[in-house]
Amino acid sequence: MMSKKLLVDVDCGVDDAQAIMIALAAPNVELLGITCVHGNTTVENVCKNTLRVLQACNRLEIPVFKGAAKPILGNSINAGNFHGQDGLGDAPDPNAPSLDMVQKEDAVSALIRIINQNPGEVTLVATAPLTNLALAVRLDPSLPSKLRGLYIMGGNTESRGNTTVCGEFNFTADPEAAYIVLNDYQCPTYLACWEFTCYSKLSWEFCDAWLAQDTDKARFMAQIFRHSIKASQSEHFEKEFVAGTGFISCDSYAFAAAIDDSFVKESDHYPVSVELTGTHTRGMMIVDTAGFMNKAHKAFIMKKVDMEKFERMMMAALK
Repeated sequence: MMSKKLLVDVDCGVDDAQAIMIALAAPNVELLGITCVHGNTTVENVCKNTLRVLQACNRLEIPVFKGAAKPILGNSINAGNFHGQDGLGDAPDPNAPSLDMVQKEDAVSALIRIINQNPGEVTLVATAPLTNLALAVRLDPSLPSKLRGLYIMGGNTESRGNTTVCGEFNFTADPEAAYIVLNDYQCPTYLACWEFTCYSKLSWEFCDAWLAQDTDKARFMAQIFRHSIKASQSEHFEKEFVAGTGFISCDSYAFAAAIDDSFVKESDHYPVSVELTGTHTRGMMIVDTAGFMNKAHKAFIMKKVDMEKFERMMMAALK
């Protein structure tokens, strides 16, 4: 496989941590930097969590940038009840790296600079509210034309919400940003949406074997993941999960697709946008199957992926 330059934007909760570890374990990936944004927890926690993941993988040389602390409009929401208040299961880490290791340059400037320095080569992966990406394209409208591709975990296709009645977390946490990104990034765009991740879940038996690997990375993951596993198996969350319970590492699907072009087996190709005003539908993704929006740019919406390959990538992440 050809070497890939990845730039990733995260709100480092447990599934972002899993996704980052997949990228770090992939032999064909050069991770150019990690930009952090509000979402699962505060942006300060996101920076700290990202550094903790890099430390667990002995990769603290990868630059980490701090970005937007809140959405473009309205109030922040977080996912503390699922990821723990600190985003990584509230697992104590006395040796956590200091926030002094975060770069002085802000995330939005870093996105613009790194993409402009590597025109046509960068694959951007976003597994968080899209605030940083929206701000970057407003400052530099030429940015999308220089990307190799954009991979997003976010949005939904069946109006099944996990945060509001009809809204998926990353899009609902900043609907304006999601709207800007889906409309202004005219590059090849791939979406791992909420319902798709639920249909493509792993078994709890796989999860047990995955965490049972005798490595420091697996022990780190077992510690930070405990809180979310318990939450996943609660009655409240089982109602949200489409197609029953199981191990759903949402952000890892977007990373896997960005790393390996053969990972996605089947996808739909439609124009997409985001509802900004509805009482129950604000933040919901709109899929224009009939062409009402007269929109030229279409996104690839993942439907089926190579699950055996996914299991191998997940296992390799903790080796």
